[in-house]
Amino acid sequence: MRKFAVLTDSACDIPADMQKKYNIDILSFTITVDGESYIERVDFTNEQYYDMLAKCTDIPKTSQITMMRFEEQFEAYLAAGVEDVLYVSINSGGSNTHSAALMARRNFLEEHPGCPMHITIVDSRTYSMGYGWFVCEAARKLAGGADMRTVADYLEDAFARLEIALSVFTLKFIKKSGRISAAAAFAGELLGLRPVITIIDGNTATAAKVRGDNAVMPSLAAHLKKRIAPGALYLVGGTDKENCKQLARLCKKELGRAPEMIFELGAAVATNTGPNAVAVVFLGEKRR
Repeated sequence: MRKFAVLTDSACDIPADMQKKYNIDILSFTITVDGESYIERVDFTNEQYYDMLAKCTDIPKTSQITMMRFEEQFEAYLAAGVEDVLYVSINSGGSNTHSAALMARRNFLEEHPGCPMHITIVDSRTYSMGYGWFVCEAARKLAGGADMRTVADYLEDAFARLEIALSVFTLKFIKKSGRISAAAAFAGELLGLRPVITIIDGNTATAAKVRGDNAVMPSLAAHLKKRIAPGALYLVGGTDKENCKQLARLCKKELGRAPEMIFELGAAVATNTGPNAVAVVFLGEKRR
């Protein structure tokens, strides 16, 4: 079997045990908080970062993964005798990281004419375990002998069905990140409104607005029931374990089955949602 490597970036939010199980390489984003730079998955735990978010003066900034870092990774793979590389990226519409990977591949192949190593790059068009789950599945399939083209087609099919619905208990970070307008955020805070935000094909939209914190999780569970394809998998995630457990219970009540897993939002994602977010990740009907 050809020697392969599976690569992604830290916005995938793949837990450490799953990363180890499936032998996945993860390039981490650099995040600047109040003038100090940190490396995601290295310098803090998710819980520590939520605390940093709650206390920070300015909204943290996330730096894209550079072309140079990708080229260095590709060089390391070549030296290790890797023949097939799969890189699955964060949504290209929300980060230039995908473009950096494409440019790195072009430069790498120009510098290594006739190189036997093939590099496949897939744009997830989503965030967090919306692609992290499928990166793990791709690694499992490759380890089982599947060829790279089949696995890439599997990923494209999954991402053509993947949907995320999320909500927050404070609009501060969503407003700063530009996910909803400042005016709408201000009005929402005054009225006690909370948005149900969808991420589909890399695009964000406000699907609904509910009044009060108590309506947030029931609205997400109802949205999931309405949009999920029959029998399709779903995941529950967030920044608070108890909220995640409550949302999972509500979703199980709606669908009659538990989520495949409950996961934590990592720093790159939580920077935009804030430290009080909950989400459902699921497969809907195929769009493309």
